[in-house]
Amino acid sequence: MPYEPISVFDMFKIGVGPSSSHTLGPWRAAQRFLSLLHERYPLASVTQIRVLLYGSLAKTGKGHGTDVAVQLGLAGHDPETFEVERLDAAIREIATMQRLLLGGRHEIVFDPREDIEFLFRESLPFHPNALTFLASFSDEHNLAATYYSTGGGFVVQEQVSHQAVEQVQLPFPVDTAADLLHWCMKTGMSISEIVWENEHAWRNDASTREGLDRIWRVMQECVYRGCHTEGFLPGGLQVKRRAAALNRRLLGEAVYSDFTGWLQAIRAGGDHFQYTLDWVSCFALAVNEENASFGRVVTAPTNGAAGVIPAVLLYYIAFYGVDEPRLVHQFLLTASEVGSIFKKGATISAAMGGCQAEIGVSSAMAAAALTECRGGSQKQVLMAAEIAMEHHLGLTCDPIAGLVQIPCIERNTMGAIKAITASQLALQSTPDFAKVSLDNVVKTMWNTALDMNHKYKETAEGGLAVHIPLSLSEC
Repeated sequence: MPYEPISVFDMFKIGVGPSSSHTLGPWRAAQRFLSLLHERYPLASVTQIRVLLYGSLAKTGKGHGTDVAVQLGLAGHDPETFEVERLDAAIREIATMQRLLLGGRHEIVFDPREDIEFLFRESLPFHPNALTFLASFSDEHNLAATYYSTGGGFVVQEQVSHQAVEQVQLPFPVDTAADLLHWCMKTGMSISEIVWENEHAWRNDASTREGLDRIWRVMQECVYRGCHTEGFLPGGLQVKRRAAALNRRLLGEAVYSDFTGWLQAIRAGGDHFQYTLDWVSCFALAVNEENASFGRVVTAPTNGAAGVIPAVLLYYIAFYGVDEPRLVHQFLLTASEVGSIFKKGATISAAMGGCQAEIGVSSAMAAAALTECRGGSQKQVLMAAEIAMEHHLGLTCDPIAGLVQIPCIERNTMGAIKAITASQLALQSTPDFAKVSLDNVVKTMWNTALDMNHKYKETAEGGLAVHIPLSLSEC
């Protein structure tokens, strides 16, 4: 495999729901095309922009907001900072006026119904999530560029070689779990310490801490907002939000005004099994209800699976009484390295591998992170990741009506619970006697992805998506 250094901030990205591959990726692709236009021609010379969506981006693009994402990207907005409350109004204005302010500066005629084309029957060979931007200029020149959204917000431009991308040299390069274990055994460092040293290749310690704190802050805000927002999810399925009602039932008459007070109220309720289980589910539901509502989430490693890691981390903080930023950093660093191993050896794209590539990977990441934070050895950490993924192998992606709602939201609760169980099993086990390694399961996951029928890879053409008879036209 080609050398691919991946930072913790590549695996954890702040953006807008509902999908990292269908929303965040196309948004970033639109931004890249905008930059390409800046490089090649004066922006004022652009007369027309058209967008072609292929494969999975076409088949579930409406439900995943792909058309929304490319418009906002072309308009010069950034998914990390865009005010999500303005999203509906911004898209409505473009549709009504049939005008797009390209890069926030140059107005062009743009009708989303005509200028964004969903090519349902066409796919490009490199990856199912492909989109092409076509620009026309006043001097009658044209420019075309094709991008692939490869999962987790990662974007690759066609005909731009891997070598052309700026690389860094890591002190502890890792492609596989065996590589990671080698460095841990050679240095005596934990997995999170190995990752911390590698992060020096990109930035100083203070910047890494600041970035990790921001990731956790956005996760907290997302969970808290989701646990206090009622109503129905957008898209027409009339899916009722459940996290707020569950939060209210669990806390009763508790009074609080912010996240810290809320966390104290949760802890005051005890730590018996049913109560804890309900909270893990509530945390995960809250994140993915926000994600389905075009809210701000952290891709972890994808948007569709964004609820697993914050749910498990908040479980650890709430019920183990942990308040140290150092342990939050340790959790995120460990999780990111496990996620990068899956990305390098398999995929984190449901359009390539089904939901095993999203919920399965996020569950493995969370299991590993929880195990390290609870004092597990390096081998136990990798064992926890292996157990979590082993019991997600073959999980299909079959979103009803192409929306990231059913079964996606509940799957985050299941992934979180499996992560906790996998961690507990690993902590009570001796990894030297394990029959399956993490690298074995990564390879198996990839082979399973290759064997999986395309209907179960985020196309809404199989599974629940066809057995619950609802069409996108009804949504």
